[in-house]
Amino acid sequence: MLSRPKPGESEVDLLRFQSQFLKAGAAPAVQLVRGSRRHGDAHPEQLPFRDRRDVVTLHNLPDLPPALVPAPAKRARASPGHPLPEDEDPEERLSRHDQHITAVLSKIIERDTSSVAVTLPVPSGVAFPPVFHRSQERQGKSAASGKRSIFAQEIAARRVTENRIPAAGEVVPSLDPPEGAVPSEPPSSRDKGSQFPGDSHDFHRSNLVTGKGLRSQAAEQEVQTIHEENVARLQAMDPEEILKEQQQLLAQLDPSLVAFLRSHGNALEQAGPKAAKEQSPGSPTVPVTKEEPIMSTSASESRKEDKPEPRAPGEHCASLSLALKLPMTPHKEWLHMDTVELEKLHWTQDLPPLRRQQTQERMQARFSLQGELLAPDVDLPTHLGLHHHGEEAERAGYSLQELFHLTRSQVSQQRALALHVLSQIIGRAQAGEFGDRLVGSILRLLLDAGFLFLLRFSLDDRVDGVIAAAVRALRALLVAPGDEELLDSAFSWYHGASVFPLMPSQEDKEEEGEEEEPTTEKAKKKTPEEESRPPPDLARHDVIKGLLATNLLPRLRYVLEVTCPGPSVVLDILAVLTRVARHSLESAMRVLECPRLIDTIVQEFLPTSWSPMGLGPTSSLYKVPCAAAMKLLRVLASAGRNIAARLLSSLDFRSRLCRFIAEAPQELALPPEEAEMLSTEALRLWAVVASYGQGGDLYRELYPVLMRALQSLPTELSTHPPRPLSMQRMASLLTLLTQLTLAASSTHPESTSGPAEACVSAIPSSVTWTQVSGLQPLVEPCLKQALKCLPRPDVWTALGPVPSACLLFLSAYYQAWSRQVSANSCPEDWLQDMERLLDELLLPLLNQPSLGRLWDSLRLCSALCNPLSCAPAPEALPSLVSLGCAGGCPPLSVAGSASPFPFLTALLSLLNTLVRIHRGLCGQLAAVLTTPGLQNYFLQCVAPGPAPQLTPCSAWALRHEYHLQYLVLSLAQKVAPLHPEPAANPALHHALALALLSRLLPGSEHLAQELLLSSVFRLEFLPENASGGPEAADFSDGLSLGNSGDPQCRRGALLVQACQDLPSIRSCYLAHCSPARGSLLTSQALYRGELLRVSSLLLPVPREPLLPTDWPFQPLIHLYHQASDTPSGLPAADSVGIATRVLQWVLLLESWRPEALGAVPPAARLARLMCVFLVDSELFRETPVQHLVAALLVRLCQPQVLPSLNLDCPLPGLTSFPDLYASFLDHFEAVSFGDHLFGALVLLPLQRRFNVTLRLALFGEHVGVLRALGLPLTQLPVPLECYTEPAEDSLALLQLYFRALVTGVLRPHWCPVLYTVVVAHVNSFIFSQDPKSSDEVKAARRSMLQKTWLLADEGLRQHLLHYKLPNSSLPEGFELYSQLPRLRQQYLQTLPTEVLQNGGFKT
Repeated sequence: MLSRPKPGESEVDLLRFQSQFLKAGAAPAVQLVRGSRRHGDAHPEQLPFRDRRDVVTLHNLPDLPPALVPAPAKRARASPGHPLPEDEDPEERLSRHDQHITAVLSKIIERDTSSVAVTLPVPSGVAFPPVFHRSQERQGKSAASGKRSIFAQEIAARRVTENRIPAAGEVVPSLDPPEGAVPSEPPSSRDKGSQFPGDSHDFHRSNLVTGKGLRSQAAEQEVQTIHEENVARLQAMDPEEILKEQQQLLAQLDPSLVAFLRSHGNALEQAGPKAAKEQSPGSPTVPVTKEEPIMSTSASESRKEDKPEPRAPGEHCASLSLALKLPMTPHKEWLHMDTVELEKLHWTQDLPPLRRQQTQERMQARFSLQGELLAPDVDLPTHLGLHHHGEEAERAGYSLQELFHLTRSQVSQQRALALHVLSQIIGRAQAGEFGDRLVGSILRLLLDAGFLFLLRFSLDDRVDGVIAAAVRALRALLVAPGDEELLDSAFSWYHGASVFPLMPSQEDKEEEGEEEEPTTEKAKKKTPEEESRPPPDLARHDVIKGLLATNLLPRLRYVLEVTCPGPSVVLDILAVLTRVARHSLESAMRVLECPRLIDTIVQEFLPTSWSPMGLGPTSSLYKVPCAAAMKLLRVLASAGRNIAARLLSSLDFRSRLCRFIAEAPQELALPPEEAEMLSTEALRLWAVVASYGQGGDLYRELYPVLMRALQSLPTELSTHPPRPLSMQRMASLLTLLTQLTLAASSTHPESTSGPAEACVSAIPSSVTWTQVSGLQPLVEPCLKQALKCLPRPDVWTALGPVPSACLLFLSAYYQAWSRQVSANSCPEDWLQDMERLLDELLLPLLNQPSLGRLWDSLRLCSALCNPLSCAPAPEALPSLVSLGCAGGCPPLSVAGSASPFPFLTALLSLLNTLVRIHRGLCGQLAAVLTTPGLQNYFLQCVAPGPAPQLTPCSAWALRHEYHLQYLVLSLAQKVAPLHPEPAANPALHHALALALLSRLLPGSEHLAQELLLSSVFRLEFLPENASGGPEAADFSDGLSLGNSGDPQCRRGALLVQACQDLPSIRSCYLAHCSPARGSLLTSQALYRGELLRVSSLLLPVPREPLLPTDWPFQPLIHLYHQASDTPSGLPAADSVGIATRVLQWVLLLESWRPEALGAVPPAARLARLMCVFLVDSELFRETPVQHLVAALLVRLCQPQVLPSLNLDCPLPGLTSFPDLYASFLDHFEAVSFGDHLFGALVLLPLQRRFNVTLRLALFGEHVGVLRALGLPLTQLPVPLECYTEPAEDSLALLQLYFRALVTGVLRPHWCPVLYTVVVAHVNSFIFSQDPKSSDEVKAARRSMLQKTWLLADEGLRQHLLHYKLPNSSLPEGFELYSQLPRLRQQYLQTLPTEVLQNGGFKT
């Protein structure tokens, strides 16, 4: 036996129970039977299978009704709510009412249509009839319109106007009645007498039977006959019988039918002439309702006396309109105006006057339907539809809150409109149209309000229009306009295909708080937390992650696969998917692995056959090739090698790629622009796949196609003006050939990273050198043709990246040639070919004045020289990354149309390749380094100034700018040993190398490693060493400090020794500042062209530069942390060597490259020097370390540097300077043994202008330090006035000062510097007479003065009372008054007499 379902069981359990029941075949316990009104009481088994109804057939129907015969007895069942009277026999009732059909249809008269006028439509000059507005007053409106719609009333009024035919029921002021209508006559005496008492209805004519449709001769007679029969029957009945019959009819008829008849009667009554109503205002009507039956005359009269006389509907509406000042008077005949509601008519009033803003008060932002921000005082007409809101009704436009409310409307058109307006607002905000007119960020406000998930919910709507609007708004939010155009235009630049992922660089707060945990453990711990975090939390830090957590990709796939939207929606979805794929490798994998998403896109939007398409818009993109779909696949392939391999091996993608490349764009049976873009994206996709060493087999198949396209390039370049899309396609073709050439030269060095990398390196390249060796003769004519346009800036700009792509191909060609075994065995051929290229092409180019114009424009287009050009956009959000190119890149910018960076970077890449292979070309190419425009650009790059803020846009621009700087430095370090030229300014190159090393971003690890190996520690870049730099340093120190000291300790000797130790210094920094091995190998594979080792074209997220700004101190900091983690200490040789090399390098930079340390504050440099003493107890005693630290301390205490020493500001890499100083005091007290250099560093932070916390730490918790702090006054690196001025104002510190003096802890021969300082501050305090001092300070001052007067130590008493001025040349360190001044004597006389007497007796 089956059990009943329990509350906890789900639908799956119910379905299982149902299947078990059906299998068992048992009879159901309950049988459902549809009831019938005729058989409601019958048993279900006795019910007939179908209803047997009376069927009326009119065949051979006689004209006269047959004689009535007794019908069989019937028993009827009373309907619910209408019981039959108990005293009436049902059989008699049926016999009276249930007559034969012939009694009703006694004679059927055909409708006469001969008199109906047939009118043709009146021609008009417009295509559509004018739209009727409710505010317009309708002319000739029927008085008895009743329930007719406004449209029907307007049509009737128009027909009346056109044909002069009165509408039905209209009162026509004409003497001749219309044909077929019953004239309205005044009631006769007979009719007046036949009126029912108490009823307002007269019987002079029929209200129901009008005679319409009958012939004109019989119409009036038939209607009058029927009317007279009805009146005669009513007159034969008593009023009581009439009331009784009425009650029975109301009880038997359907209530809806009763309501219909009453409304029809009311409509006919209201159709009477208004003049008649005006003539007889004293005859009010009493409506007959169900609740209020017809009453007698006396009852009616008494009711009239009790109730006030009701108004006519017109008068009531007029009074309402007058009270509300409505623009029109409501009529009861209007739609839904049966009951006039006062509160619902307020909106029809005139708008209140526009309030002019007289103050700076903030007002709510309102937007038009096109997303424009409307001024608060703008006055717009109401017909624009901008005033349909409750708040601030006088202002035009809608607020964000009102638009959000509209998105939840039940009307789909309103939801779509709200989403459309919001997308327009977002687009204008990202374009920067609002500027500073709004307070705060619109995008941040929308995201905080949940707009992201509102769009996600709207995507689940059933209405296609709402889905389309939601997709458009999602694209407006995610895809910043201009970003894709920027990335596409730079695809053919030097490493332009490698881009940073568009994901937030700021980590979550939870991750920031776990910095102490290892990276792997943190990643393992974070993964389950990320999976359990709700989408709103994810979206708060990363919008794309939050969207992906809401199953966005399956929904977009459903929209593409099932709903088949229009072209604009398809393009929007593809743009959104492209933006998601650019987010990160993880997001790209999710797009690839979404079920049926890529399959649907490839099959529907990249078919191999399609119907030809003409110009103009198309109705559908399905089964038509789409360039946006090809671009999506290209972006997916850029995310990783595995994704590219999966795309090539699935969906028959190789044949599809061949299909779109094999034919020329003009032969693809597509619109010209779409065909160009599709061909360009196909070439770019192949180039991306070839950058991993894949897709080489396609080269053999498409070799004739590529050669034909390459041969046609010079012809296309000669056409004027050049077409931008065609130039992009040509550049993509050259980029493809560049990657195929590098793939042909890929070598397979032995792997040391593991078996996986060894397996990758063992894969042979499918492209051989023989297959690409013949490409150079075809590319050189293209370059020559392009260089002819260099003197013409407008044509040169239109060429785009084509000249750069030609130069990059030649660079890759010679690089691949140098790796071939045949070239190494016979180098004369390719060396002569390089010389030929130099003579025919490069030297003429370098001598062109137009090239100098490009060098001069570097400074104007630089992001480093113009930091504001890469400022973040006003609507930039950390959770939604964009490049901020909404308004397009300015012409004078890195990505602008007039930018020289792509061409000059490609030219420098080719020059570096030639010089690396052929050293004999260095002399001819060294002139590039002396270009005035290049040197001016370098001077501004190394000049101190604000650095550009690291944003996604600045990171992209700076990466390409750093490429040019690195290639110049690489060329300079190759040329410097062979052809040193003074005009090349090696010191400037060295300063640039130092600046570039601290600015390189993630992904450029190979460049940083090469700079450390070649340029940074290169002796040729230090011309000061050979041009009297050490001697100049000694001379400068002698002028400021004197010539005292050991000659070996002078700065000049230390600099000479540092220059000699440059190889050791370089080894030290390579060991401590080199990037991580994995990142370094990835970057090396990318920059060296080792395609088989390239794993992805997505670079790491640029959170910060590779090296910190204080990278010269980095080995010293590592040494300090290593010593802190090792209780036993470090080996002496390692610590001394590292510390010596670091101090030598820092001294060299401080002396000859001070701008390299400009980003490191002096306080941070002081903290790094203090780390030398904290490493262990013996390191600071080493002679080299002592000399170097002393020289650096002198540089730090120079008069021009000392004012910028600020210990109160936050320092990079340091949580708290007071904590560091406290540990420094502990270490000094434990191991210093009175070392003067150590003591000088202890005294330096005790200056009066620094925080009092540091002085309190010494005199409060580390008072024992005073015993060993014996630095003489003559060796103090800063003036003594820095400690004594101004007077100390901390009462707690003054009390500690006085206690140290009185207790003997501070003595002049133990700590002469602080003794002088303390005496000066105590003397100033006890003789201070500031009237604004508090009572506590006054009491403490008087007590301290009394104690001073009573001191037993005569020397201390004399110093405290007779102190005059600090003087470091005296043994005491200060001057004394021989006699107290008069003011001090008078102040001492204020002391109590017993105190003065005791003091005087003791003295």
